[in-house]
Amino acid sequence: MDKEIIEKTKKTAALYFSNVKGETPFKLWQSFDKDLARDMSVFITGQMYAREKIPHKTRQLVTVAALAVLSRQDELELHIQAALNVGCTPKEIAEVIFQTMIYGGVPAGNNALKTLRSVLEDRGMWPLEAE
Repeated sequence: MDKEIIEKTKKTAALYFSNVKGETPFKLWQSFDKDLARDMSVFITGQMYAREKIPHKTRQLVTVAALAVLSRQDELELHIQAALNVGCTPKEIAEVIFQTMIYGGVPAGNNALKTLRSVLEDRGMWPLEAE
């Protein structure tokens, strides 16, 4: 496999997923098939997330929005952590979640806000400062 893409994968994975709590999808995949886990990681992290067409903050806010609407709480938790890692603020993430309530419904948004709060509590960032 191309050394350049492997290095890009490692760099992007470190940017997004260093210090995340819980099992990452990559570790889950590895437990079943190491070669396939590598291939999926290279595509997702080394090619898709490493693209420089939009900033990492924007990419993660889009990801948070999609996962909130779909009510995919485990992945949402991971990507809220990634969003914080790339510089998104808790208030930006909350605003994206509020926006998704229009399309995904209030229950999905409430679940997403609970996930955000849980991540912020784990990081010692809760409660948020009042505006």
